Amino acid sequence: MEQQSKNDLLLRAAKCMPVERVPVWMMRQAGRSDPLYRQTREKLNLPLERLFRTCPMPMSHTDVEAAVKISLLPKRIGVDAIIVYKDILTPLAPMGAHFRFSPGPVLHTPIRTQSQVNALSPVDEPHEQLEYTGHVIRSLRETLNGELPLIGFAGAPLTLAFFLIAGESPMKKGEGISEKAAPVFEMMDNAPELLCQLLDKLTEMTINYLNYQISMGAQIVQLFESIADVLSREMYTRFALPYHQKIFDELNRDVPSVMFAKECSFINLMHQSGADVLSVGKCIDIGKTRKQIGGSIALQGNVDNDVLRDGTFSDITAAVHHCIEQGGKIGHILNLSHGLHRDTPFENVKHFVKIAKTY
Repeated sequence: MEQQSKNDLLLRAAKCMPVERVPVWMMRQAGRSDPLYRQTREKLNLPLERLFRTCPMPMSHTDVEAAVKISLLPKRIGVDAIIVYKDILTPLAPMGAHFRFSPGPVLHTPIRTQSQVNALSPVDEPHEQLEYTGHVIRSLRETLNGELPLIGFAGAPLTLAFFLIAGESPMKKGEGISEKAAPVFEMMDNAPELLCQLLDKLTEMTINYLNYQISMGAQIVQLFESIADVLSREMYTRFALPYHQKIFDELNRDVPSVMFAKECSFINLMHQSGADVLSVGKCIDIGKTRKQIGGSIALQGNVDNDVLRDGTFSDITAAVHHCIEQGGKIGHILNLSHGLHRDTPFENVKHFVKIAKTY
């Protein structure tokens, strides 16, 4: 599926190659902050578990077309990459963990016992078990025809384990950890061997899943450790880092890889993951980090997503200018500290991209 790329800024930046300008995209850019997304979802009238394929169901070309259409919505505001519209929980369905959304993700029976961990199926035939995702990626590459690079992604094993053990989102609607995550920390303390068995299974699935996305046409892949902000350094070192390293070590190295760890201050541990790009939160000073890790690894981020939601155009302009200047312009992909808030004014989103491209 080799195509002449018309905009390869992001791919070059990920490899620390010279670029004409710093590329820009946003996590959750195809989502609820976009009024056209809300209109599209209302018109489709399809549950998220069907579009995300977090429940088992036959492959539907209609659903593939809908996921492709939603993925491409941010193209109209000028971003430099498209990310596949799906959820980090998608590959858990073929393992036997079927999440539904009401409205947040819910697992009927949380995974907390040895027998439940043993019962989780391997994802060793992703071309069959995750066929829907493959069709979405292939259709996106064909539709884009080299216009923009395509980003694939997966949830990191520990983040997925938090969802499986909690049985729902481990995070509060605002910021911080939910009381539903208490069984995860209990397992860390009282049954670490069981947790590691679960993480081993999730790691093998993630390696197969990301390599499958690459084989179907993803040109860069990102691993999301979305609960990194609630981990101590000891937890990160024991239950996150070894699995990051195994994943990046076994990925197809023909495409760049990104390590996202939400508001993680352990930049030296992130650096040890083996990823080509480190996506950092607002707790990190990109300028200091660049001096610390050198120029052989790219950085992504890290405009405060709260500023994008709550700030004026002047605030956003200043934040973008500061981030680009600190990033050093080489080996930097402009993004947010985390995903777009659902209540971010869409005019602010468009202004963010406009300022990034005209800096």
